[in-house]
Amino acid sequence: MSGRDPDRRRALLDAADRVILAQGPEVSMAAIAAEAGITKPILYRHFGDKSGLYQALADRHVRTVIAQLRPELAAPGTDLRSRARSTIGVYLDLISANRNLYRFLFHRASSEDSRIRSHMTALVRGLGEELGGLLVVERVVPEPTKAQVLGHAFVGMVQTTCDWWLEHPEVDRVEVVEGLVDVVAAALASRSAVVSPRSGTASQAAGRT
Repeated sequence: MSGRDPDRRRALLDAADRVILAQGPEVSMAAIAAEAGITKPILYRHFGDKSGLYQALADRHVRTVIAQLRPELAAPGTDLRSRARSTIGVYLDLISANRNLYRFLFHRASSEDSRIRSHMTALVRGLGEELGGLLVVERVVPEPTKAQVLGHAFVGMVQTTCDWWLEHPEVDRVEVVEGLVDVVAAALASRSAVVSPRSGTASQAAGRT
């Protein structure tokens, strides 16, 4: 079936990308179909329905973003503050260069379709879980549950702050990055300052001096 032709699907997604980038997140499905040289029913046929088209675009772009963030998160030989700065900077650059696509996926599609909202949430949550696992592996936060809490908190904080920044382009990019890095560094520093119960807490140690 033509709807399963990966090359054809890729060409249709390319057409959708072009129109969204050019016209913004409120672009009509008819405009996307016209760019692809087909009718709207035929466009949907290739993806099952409008939700299928949304999901294909989400997979294409969100997974691409995550793939570009992974090397920054796991960069060998660099301290966590530097990695946080590099990762957040890459994310800001990606969404600012593709802000119409970002708004289409995170605002337009997610608000129109609960399945897409759940799908986008799952993709973002996966990055939080991955970051939490990295914190455990590197023994930055040895407790798995607390590492997961921080991993999800960091991802959510960066996403919502960058979403706000897109609406406030007058705010300097460096200021946004450094503000986020400060929060990450402070949270990790507070965790590393905690001494294990077997050794006693930092405050107990101080009280005995």
